[in-house]
Amino acid sequence: MAATTELPGAAGELGIELLVAIELARAAGVEVMKLRGGELDVEMKSGNEPVTVADKRASDIICAGLAARFSDPIVSEEVELAEGILASSHAGRLWLVDPIDGTKDFIRGSEGFSVMIGLLRGGQPVLGVVHQPAVDPPYGRTFFSTPDGGAHVVTSHGVQALRVSQVAAAADVRLVASASHRSPDLDRVKDALGIDNEQNIGSVGVKLCLIALGQRDLYVSPAAKTKVWDTCGPQAILESAGGKLTDLFGGAIDYLELRQRRGLVASNGFVHAEVVAKLGPLFQKRP
Repeated sequence: MAATTELPGAAGELGIELLVAIELARAAGVEVMKLRGGELDVEMKSGNEPVTVADKRASDIICAGLAARFSDPIVSEEVELAEGILASSHAGRLWLVDPIDGTKDFIRGSEGFSVMIGLLRGGQPVLGVVHQPAVDPPYGRTFFSTPDGGAHVVTSHGVQALRVSQVAAAADVRLVASASHRSPDLDRVKDALGIDNEQNIGSVGVKLCLIALGQRDLYVSPAAKTKVWDTCGPQAILESAGGKLTDLFGGAIDYLELRQRRGLVASNGFVHAEVVAKLGPLFQKRP
């Protein structure tokens, strides 16, 4: 199950980083699947979000592995954020880790969670790994991207290049939405765009990867819930597959800010302008 140099992008720029990130995401995935069979010791943290012993163990595996190989600073959802680290790392490199994205799906035994690792350089996502250990067991399904390797998914069946769909009208899109944070605002979104096709999944990263895979076309989150570790890796993958991620009003994602206060729109790119134009007037623009 180890990553190999046969993976696209592994021989180019950030090739070592890609191999290490995939190896660590898979190792963390193996561990959390083992732990899911036992007592998870679920606690509630700020924002009424659950955290388990598996989240913490996966975070330890990934952070220790990255620190052993690279000198870059690391930010994990399960480690207290050092003051000023996002701003201080803006001109250099910064690893962003979400050890279990979609913890509620993980707790209830669903496959809609993932292990995510992303790398920022100069404040922009340049590498992403989103690993789903509960899909295609025991191998798992791993989405990844690098600047010169495009976007791919690897399973027990091999490696597949990712490319977004060519759906060009908002009314025709296949929406992917949250499984546990679905709000009435999403019905406003669907009404405004004329959408009647919706799939619900917990992990933000999986949502964006399904768009990169061409199985879904749009994800909209009007709430200010997502944080930098939720979007870094998935954004690199989505954009390498031809898609687009912005805030609700078409602005770039700001990785100097911990929380994405203006919501998110992720799409195949073809419907992005129409979606932003129709949704912008529905929601108040946060400063």
